[in-house]
Amino acid sequence: MDELSLEQVYQEGLEERVIAYIADQNNLSYEKAMSIYYHSKMANKIHEGKEDIQYLDYKVLAELIKETEPELFD
Repeated sequence: MDELSLEQVYQEGLEERVIAYIADQNNLSYEKAMSIYYHSKMANKIHEGKEDIQYLDYKVLAELIKETEPELFD
């Protein structure tokens, strides 16, 4: 497995953990948490690897989404 493939697998797992954490911590359905995540600016940063943000803990990323984009939780 090459480096690009490993990075993709890592990011997919990270996305799943962030979404599950958002759902759990905010008492939301998994579908609503997915919508929040994929509509967030953070999701784009993670996907693009901007500022190496994808290496932060998934709980930190979920909290950052809630703090910086609270409108997504309405």
